Order: sequence, then structure tokens, then C-alpha cells
Amino acid sequence: MKILLLGATGRVGQEVLKLALNDGHYVTAFVRDPKKLSEKNDNLSIFVGNALNKENILTAIPNHDIVISAMGTDGKETLSESMPYIIEAMENNKVKRIITVGTAGISKSRVSPPLYRYQSSETKRRSSRATRAAEDHRKAYELLANSRLNWTVVCPTYLPDGEKLGVYRYEKDYLPMDGLSISVSDTADFTYKQANSNEFIYSRVGLSY
Repeated sequence: MKILLLGATGRVGQEVLKLALNDGHYVTAFVRDPKKLSEKNDNLSIFVGNALNKENILTAIPNHDIVISAMGTDGKETLSESMPYIIEAMENNKVKRIITVGTAGISKSRVSPPLYRYQSSETKRRSSRATRAAEDHRKAYELLANSRLNWTVVCPTYLPDGEKLGVYRYEKDYLPMDGLSISVSDTADFTYKQANSNEFIYSRVGLSY
């Protein structure tokens, strides 16, 4: 499999990269700063670019089977501003499958069904920064939902560092009940597994212990 990995130098992205390379896949790591990428492997290629640069995205996506995005928001609208370029390039090149890492905030609210979780009383994080990040994730998700791609958005809750346990809960559209955290390693594990699964195509998936 030929994978284009966005956000390869981030916490989740680095773990996804290791998993894919360990399984013998060819990975193109799309990065702004290659110095932040310590992984070395004959199956690893590096594309230096910016996701907000349309030409960079249009150049990077052809000749891949799947796109995995573990990009963060950086307190800006990086996700929602880059997503139209990603969708256009994928549709033009007949690359159908995309998996992105979102946030539990864009899961459905259990207490207020018309709302996203971050808009309801369920969310514990009320800072303006957290809200801006959730808004960016929401806009990116809605763009995917209206595309012709085979998309899955993984929606983890609080993400501490920690070793991979391989045992966690997940639920379509909702954060599992009383879910409080999920490690970076287990988030990467679940995200990577979706590359070989059709179970959650066209779905958000809440993820927690």
C-alpha cells in the first residue's frame, strides 16, 4: 500500500508512521520541517510542503492509495482551509480512501442530539482555544462528509502520552460513555487499522478507554 501521511511529525502521526513502515508499506511523509522526522526506512519518502499551499497538496497526492491525516489545528484553521485542496486532489486522482484524526468534540452529543459534543454540556473543555480547535475540526469533517471520498474521522478524547495497550472502546458517531482519555499510541493504533477496514467508512468514531 502507498500511503500519504499528513502530520507525520506530530504525536499521533509519528506513531502511525512507525506502524505503517513496520508492516512494509510505502509511506510519503508530508512535512513542513523534515528535521523533525527522525524515522529512517527504505520505504519512507519525504515530501516537504505546507498543507495550506494548494500546489503542494496537488503535487503530493497522486500515485498514492490512501491518505491518512494526523494534522493538528495549530490554533488556526489549518484543517478546514487545507481540506478543500485535499479533497480536490484526491477526487481528481481517483484516490478514494482518507482517514483523519479529529476530536471527540465533533462527535454527536448524547444530551443534545442536534448539537456536536463540544457545543453541548457534555464537554469539559470550555477554553476559547479548545473551541477554536473544535470548530476547525468540525468544518473539516463537514467538508469530508459532503465529498465523494471514502472517509473516516477518528475522534479521540483527551490524548496523554502512554504506551500502547491495544485495548480500548470505540463507537460510531459518539464518544463511548464515560470515556476520559485514550493514549497517543492507542489512537495511532486504531487510526492505522482503519486503512485495512471498511467498517467505519462515512463515519466519525469516538475513541476512549
